[in-house]
Amino acid sequence: MEQQEKALKYQELEKRLKAVLEGETDVIAKMANMAAEIHGTFGFWWTGFYRVSGGELILGPFQGPLACMHIAYGRGVCGSAWKQDSTLVVPDVELFPGHIACSSESRSEIVVPVHAADGSVSAVLDIDSEKLATFDSTDAEYLQRLVELI
Repeated sequence: MEQQEKALKYQELEKRLKAVLEGETDVIAKMANMAAEIHGTFGFWWTGFYRVSGGELILGPFQGPLACMHIAYGRGVCGSAWKQDSTLVVPDVELFPGHIACSSESRSEIVVPVHAADGSVSAVLDIDSEKLATFDSTDAEYLQRLVELI
């Protein structure tokens, strides 16, 4: 998909999500609908959230096949994005040190931190693709904007 087409899909998705999430106060409900909309729009392999709870990441709302339920701080792509408090784009998960293989189908990944009102990381948005090098700076830019709606 070319960058301009991808950006337009994200812009339309952002409009839909703003309308759907407006006035909703429940974070889990917001995550559930956001995961469903992102997953449906782009057809990614796995789209979902891990929530920070008790010093680890716990599986939250998602779309796709079964997933790991607990991820330690600093472990794998999700735990690393949480620890670094930064978006991680991984073109080939096999080359990421300490990658957690919840599914052998996952080939590339992007993880975006979600921030609480106090600025701390409260969750991460994790998206996996069964293709190499699926994600880029366009995905990072728009997904960072989308998680602000949480």
